[in-house]
Amino acid sequence: MDFLAEYHIEGLVVGLLTFLIIGIYHPIVIKAEYYFGTKSWWAFLLLGIAGFAASILVTNTTLSILAGVFSFTSFWGIKEIFEQRQRVLRGWFPMNPKRKDDYISNTDVKA
Repeated sequence: MDFLAEYHIEGLVVGLLTFLIIGIYHPIVIKAEYYFGTKSWWAFLLLGIAGFAASILVTNTTLSILAGVFSFTSFWGIKEIFEQRQRVLRGWFPMNPKRKDDYISNTDVKA
């Protein structure tokens, strides 16, 4: 980490890794909804809490920031899981045929 501070590139590294964390979460949310449905929201909650704790406990500023980004991206994933379900119901994403009953039981699609 001294290397980052010495060359004044901490901001660039945090920006790049923030971009990657958010970018990686997009397909994770899609896959989680596909395979597990909206009941997978609790996993994102646990990851968010773990990231939150890590952000508080880590002494290195850069790592603390990245843990915070991870934490709040996980919390945002909870919202996205439920929005992803709506996207599936609208036909924008494929429905998991093994969980077809989950979609039929509640067809409250918001336009």
